[in-house]
Amino acid sequence: MTAPLVLLPGMNCTGDLWRGTGLDTEDGGAIRPVLDRPALRDQVDALLRDLPPRVVLVGHSLGGIVAMALAIAAPERVDGLCLVSTNAKAPTAAQRDGWRAWIERLDDGVSPRALQGEILEPLLGAEVAATRSDLVERTLGMGDATGAAVLRAQLELQLTRVDLLSRLSSLRIPTLAVSGIDDVICPPRFHTEIVAEIEGARLVSLDAGHLLPVERPREFGDLVRSWRSQQLRPAAVGA
Repeated sequence: MTAPLVLLPGMNCTGDLWRGTGLDTEDGGAIRPVLDRPALRDQVDALLRDLPPRVVLVGHSLGGIVAMALAIAAPERVDGLCLVSTNAKAPTAAQRDGWRAWIERLDDGVSPRALQGEILEPLLGAEVAATRSDLVERTLGMGDATGAAVLRAQLELQLTRVDLLSRLSSLRIPTLAVSGIDDVICPPRFHTEIVAEIEGARLVSLDAGHLLPVERPREFGDLVRSWRSQQLRPAAVGA
């Protein structure tokens, strides 16, 4: 039996990130955890406790960081790793300052929707943010659905991140990295760095910004299904 998909969304995002990809309904429904622990190690431990013995991880942005940390901690549990719009390096000082500022603003009553609205252009790109009101509302709605408590935990989790890039070379897991050509938050070069460290990893770039699954749901879903079929199912049959 093929290991189930586990879809890990980015910060201030929800399972709606995967709508239209078809991945959330495959094989009776993918597993869609909420990232709600205030430390990376705690989040990994919670997932290892709650997930099935073997999984295929699909992680976007912060979800990709969690996926990499889980694969490093327990590679025997991971049959495949799909890393989307993400970054394996340690945070910069500017990123840490930004997350602390968001925590302070959340504590002052600013909503996750409002914070999401301030970064629409980095998330979607200027053209999409200006012309696709449907995608803008989806993006803002994910902030509403995330809520202040979960977003605060995710920001605290971000502050506990460490360098993962130097540890990826230990992995022997089928890996697909997917980047958005116009992503200014996690540009394509971040994904080139990741695939350079994991033997046999594949990199694909799509014409999209940071919220790649929202902008290109069909192309992204087809890509993941094709990769999963080619790379994972033969191994499962052979096993």
